[in-house]
Amino acid sequence: MRVLGVNALFHDPSAALVIDGHTIAAAEEERFTRRKHGKRPVPFSAWELPELSARWCLEQAGLTPADLDAVAYSYDPALARPAADMGLDDPFDPLRQDYARRAPGFLAEALPGLDPEKVRFVPHHAAHAASAGQASPHPDCAVLVLDGRGECASHLAGRYVDRELTVLAAQELPHSLGLFYEDLTEHLGFLRSSDEFKVMALASYGEPRYADVLRERVHGNGDGGFTTRPVDWATLAPRREPGAGWTRAHADLAASAQACLEDVVLDLAWWLHERSAGEEVLALAGGVALNCVANTRLHREGPFARIWVQPAAGDAGTALGAALHVAREKEPTRAMPTPALGRGWSDEELREVLERASVPYEEPDDIAETVAETLAADGVVAWFQGRSEYGPRALGHRSLLAHPGYAANLDRLNAVKGREEFRPVAPMVLASRAAELFDGPLPSPYMLFVHDVAEAWRERVPAVVHVDGTARVQTVEADEEPLVARMIEAFERRTGIPVVVNTSLNTAGRPMVDTPRDALECFGSAPVDLLALGPFAVRRKAVFA
Repeated sequence: MRVLGVNALFHDPSAALVIDGHTIAAAEEERFTRRKHGKRPVPFSAWELPELSARWCLEQAGLTPADLDAVAYSYDPALARPAADMGLDDPFDPLRQDYARRAPGFLAEALPGLDPEKVRFVPHHAAHAASAGQASPHPDCAVLVLDGRGECASHLAGRYVDRELTVLAAQELPHSLGLFYEDLTEHLGFLRSSDEFKVMALASYGEPRYADVLRERVHGNGDGGFTTRPVDWATLAPRREPGAGWTRAHADLAASAQACLEDVVLDLAWWLHERSAGEEVLALAGGVALNCVANTRLHREGPFARIWVQPAAGDAGTALGAALHVAREKEPTRAMPTPALGRGWSDEELREVLERASVPYEEPDDIAETVAETLAADGVVAWFQGRSEYGPRALGHRSLLAHPGYAANLDRLNAVKGREEFRPVAPMVLASRAAELFDGPLPSPYMLFVHDVAEAWRERVPAVVHVDGTARVQTVEADEEPLVARMIEAFERRTGIPVVVNTSLNTAGRPMVDTPRDALECFGSAPVDLLALGPFAVRRKAVFA
């Protein structure tokens, strides 16, 4: 069965292709259009069909739209109610619902040859759940979905047995942990539905001194649901204008909201564990699942032995989840093989790009050794290898790399990327070595947990140590990522440090680099010393001599 999954309603439009139960390709539209989160500069900015990513997915399998058995759309307008009836203030809701109902026709126009009768509406949270429960390596697991909103709910709790879902609870709107956090994101001067991770980072600089006040408004109910009431944020800390400096009150408010969020997630997890007959594994999806601090507290204080988080846990992941959900009706589905499901280029294609651009380049015997040498000399490296990652994290395919042993490299990378000074960067470490340096959920291949950095290593890798003594670790399995592993090993031979700084290859406000051209543009505009484009090395000194 050939199923194309599509997300195209709130934000992060994306497409994914599942054939005979296997995930073949998945990509976010922003990587093609270069519009972050798929938002256009118009009043109703969230609507963007993933035309380019859908066509690319089909091309990977040599399919045309007419060859598809189904298109799974990750929203079901039949389940929606008017926003005002759900206590939400959303002036664009009528337009959004109209677009959703007309999605089959829109998709048929975007993908000529597609029969609109093949478009299937999948409930938004069922798509999120499938992106976790069906894509994870655990056929049997509990599943928890938390986000801003779907059709009429903001949460789903359930259980997968042999990748078949039983829904155990759902929280109706307007109660929403995602919207609670989005509201605070906006109050703190960041972009809602986009910059929530900045609030999480800022929280580490504060104390939760407003937590008791917020808990009166936001709390678990002990029955698999929760309550969120509107918060007058200005009574706790003044509104921060975008781009303005932040104060201790802003950090304390972020820390307080983070603590409340974690409390509710724990409450839901304990209830779900009991209702799922003591299931050992929990799979997480929804935008809230990208909160790696909450995930870590859930790991440490919650009832589940193991937690698996979908690397594309936000709405982009619902394209894959919708496709798996529909495919499962006809045949068994398999775990996603890797997050590297996006575009890739052969070595010869990369060479042609460099030749056309008249860029001087080298072809070393081993690009891993060349990169390690540059890093050891405290150079910054743009790393472009293999297929791009599905989801918001750079996992060793589209990365900026640096030496972790110099504290100044945190400010240096944030300056390169044009980001806030409080934003951390991540350590990339071999899974076999991680426990020597980091205490927390291991392995951690998708950078979705935080770990305490061992005292003996904090002064040796200061660039990756956050203000609270933690780091958001990415572990690397040598058999899955041999090139990355060789690079880390080569760096350790030169420095004695088995860690490399990893952050996404992009600049502020821009999607992650996806194509060789994107990589060259980023390299040309940012103070990067070396571009590792596949097996080729492009040195800044040679280009700008």
